[in-house]
Amino acid sequence: MANPEEVKLLGLWVSPFVWRVEWALKLKGIAYDYIEEDILNKSALLLRLNPAHQKVPVLVHGGRVICESFLILEYIDETWKQSPLLPQDPYDRAMARFWASVAEGQLLKNAWIALISEGEEKERAIEFATEVLGHFEGVIEGKAFFGGEGIGYLDLAIGWISHSLPVYDEVGSMKILDPAKFPAMVAWTGRFVEHPAIKENLPPRDKLVVYFRNKRSQIMASKSHA
Repeated sequence: MANPEEVKLLGLWVSPFVWRVEWALKLKGIAYDYIEEDILNKSALLLRLNPAHQKVPVLVHGGRVICESFLILEYIDETWKQSPLLPQDPYDRAMARFWASVAEGQLLKNAWIALISEGEEKERAIEFATEVLGHFEGVIEGKAFFGGEGIGYLDLAIGWISHSLPVYDEVGSMKILDPAKFPAMVAWTGRFVEHPAIKENLPPRDKLVVYFRNKRSQIMASKSHA
């Protein structure tokens, strides 16, 4: 029988979807065992626990399996009540979920397209990503965090902006997260990454640069041969 208190997380060091789950567990003070996955050679454990998507993150709590990072965040918040992540007000909760969805479906998607493309496709993706980032600039203005005075659900959901997006900008020779255009967002990224629960649980920036430089080269080479 599974230990009802045992928590395991299957992840990948470079995945922002995994980062947000780790951050939530750290903020809540939840002890867990971390299992690094190789997405190019998926383990039998991952295939058994998440046969539908075969992706990380996967959280296992007392033998129960939860997949999809946003769903995992909500599960964590509802299971461990300390340091609440989602707002108490129903409207504020809905807005946090809405903006998390916008960031995932529009900002992350277009930043990635911009990273691995050139010419018109790249410029169009940068334009879309910049437009979305402008909406977040308006939301964060005047606040310390999207969660108010402390880190909340939306901060964790879009926390990748603080660490991955500058790397995308460097590797892709672009400037989506422009301090001149988005001073409030850039200030938020600084506060976010300085929080101990975040700072101590980020992969090395230079390692990310090497990873995404190689990934971009591989994808661009495959496009040129298509």
